[in-house]
Amino acid sequence: MSDSGLNPNRRKRTPGDPVERLAELRHEFGEHGGVNMSIEASTTFTVLEAGTMPEIFQGRLGPDEGGCFLYGRHFNPTVFVLGRQLAALEGAEAGYCASSGLAAISAALLGCLEHGDHIVASDTLYGGTWAMLAEFLPAKCGITTTFVDVTDLDAVRSAMTSRTKVLYCESLTNPTLRVPDLSELSTIAHEQDSTFIVDNTFTPLVITPIDHGADVVVHSLTKFINGASDFIAGAVVGTGEFIGSLMDLHVGPLMILGPTMDPQVAHSIGLRVPHLPIRMVEHSRRAMEFATRLQALGVRTVYPGLSDHPDHERFKTLARSEYGFGGLITIDAGTRERAERLMEDLQNIEGFGFMAVSLGYFDTLMSCSASSTSSEMDDDSLDAAGISPGLVRMSIGFTGSLEQRWNQFERALERCGLIEASS
Repeated sequence: MSDSGLNPNRRKRTPGDPVERLAELRHEFGEHGGVNMSIEASTTFTVLEAGTMPEIFQGRLGPDEGGCFLYGRHFNPTVFVLGRQLAALEGAEAGYCASSGLAAISAALLGCLEHGDHIVASDTLYGGTWAMLAEFLPAKCGITTTFVDVTDLDAVRSAMTSRTKVLYCESLTNPTLRVPDLSELSTIAHEQDSTFIVDNTFTPLVITPIDHGADVVVHSLTKFINGASDFIAGAVVGTGEFIGSLMDLHVGPLMILGPTMDPQVAHSIGLRVPHLPIRMVEHSRRAMEFATRLQALGVRTVYPGLSDHPDHERFKTLARSEYGFGGLITIDAGTRERAERLMEDLQNIEGFGFMAVSLGYFDTLMSCSASSTSSEMDDDSLDAAGISPGLVRMSIGFTGSLEQRWNQFERALERCGLIEASS
């Protein structure tokens, strides 16, 4: 079916620049006129008239209908404002936040799926997402997934069935950094009246999936959007109708499963969102410089900003050029042993960064993906996704000077035998 009106998840674009959309929301004053919004720490909310409460329970009143709040697990004013900020960044009608990225992903999926439904998903995903799709949902919900290379559009089409209700991918695959053709994937999904969900954790601001046909966008806010690796958080954005359905008091997965975001977390993250454009520019600038220098030294490097990346041109058509090509690079050290030696040298000898999972921190974070963030995948799945044992994913930070960090990087590469020692 092609009539977008039949699918409540179907995108309704909010045109314009994401930073400009965000700026238009900067009128949420604090309770006493502060330039920052107050933290609403209440778990429950009063009504002035007894008849209002049944109206809220029946879904006729809420934050957008009468400004009514019910209970902290349902809607909280501070969390609600952060959801609006993220919707503005993504060009969506609405958004709401959850206690983690996986909570956001699971809520978005369960908001679209029933028992017996089918998902087509990228075969290269964050390990936690892969485990949810490959193991948890089939066992607990009777929902199955076919994993395919989403850069192969014929394979995607072949995998779609009459039971397929969701097409799912990441805007930049974790950790292989491939770039799906979002517009074509959107067309394939909508031809089957399926919902197209995109995880945009790796490329906030850089890529805006809704502009290219996504219906729902999910984020792990723990990463770039927060930027300080101090809070676990997630978000879902989409149509107002879809976000409202996630908070339905009877079947809404955010409401019933209860992955509630703490309002103090929402307040802290909300204060960092306006700085995101500055941070993304510098993450990308340094990643581009490091990738270019690594490639010149003959190190096996993957970065979508490099001209020989298989999806370089596609990335340019999807992205906003002012934010570069993102803050993630990978290098292949050949073996897990050499990868681990390199990371230990960079952390313990050079002080270049940290061996730690996650990304989007202001310091560089490094992990060997096959044995860490993708370890939920079996060997065949790792091989199919192209995740080799020696693949090191690096989220490039921006502390120190670029030259200081590069000199540290180069010395470690020499000691680990990945490049020849300079004369």
